[in-house]
Amino acid sequence: MSASRAEVCVTACAEAWRGDGEILAAAMGTCSVLGARLARLTFEPGLLTTDGGALLTAEPVPVGAPAGPAEGWLPFRDHLWLVQNGRRHVMMGASQIDRYGNTNISAIGDWTRPVSQLLGVRGAPGNTLCNPVSYWIPRHSTRVFVPKADVVSGVGSDRAAELGARASRFHDLRRVVTDLGVFDFGTPDGSMRLVSVHPGVEVGQVVAATGFDLVIDGEVPQTRWPVEEELRLIREVLDPRGLRDREVRA
Repeated sequence: MSASRAEVCVTACAEAWRGDGEILAAAMGTCSVLGARLARLTFEPGLLTTDGGALLTAEPVPVGAPAGPAEGWLPFRDHLWLVQNGRRHVMMGASQIDRYGNTNISAIGDWTRPVSQLLGVRGAPGNTLCNPVSYWIPRHSTRVFVPKADVVSGVGSDRAAELGARASRFHDLRRVVTDLGVFDFGTPDGSMRLVSVHPGVEVGQVVAATGFDLVIDGEVPQTRWPVEEELRLIREVLDPRGLRDREVRA
């Protein structure tokens, strides 16, 4: 079965939770939410997923649908306990990200007089210092992948190392998924590495859309296609309205 770019992105996001076991999968963005729920329905049945609010759902629910049967209640205080104790793997978004995974969701431009005011740092510092973190970025461009983040909201590998053991001991950046490829930080200095390119994407296209030098180890493989059952779950169970194609168009 053929798959759209959005469906490739959903399965690539799902792979971020492979091997996590019984922890909370938190996600921000349509494809990342779908990825968490797809992972639970396939290779990671022990994951905990929510309705997007305070209910732990007995089964992953379609995007935008009511919660259905719930197996638990997760008020914000308990959610924060999971963060602080490393029992959550979150896939956040980023307005800017640099080669070491420092991210910005706060402001564009000089801190004292920004060009654009964004969300603020919100939970990004605590997330990145306390529990596993990945990123989903639906528009890969040099505006997002920058040499240096204007404001650091989420802590990258270089800053965590500079802050010492108290900051770096639980720092765990896993992967970045975009509409062009998949990246990780599995390098000696914690800088970003190109892991795979999505079907139809060339390595040069990724390099041109990135504002810093990526680590590229030899021939870059292609991101895997979704299998038939994954496509069925995405199309018929999790996202029958096709909201994924509004986030990623290709």
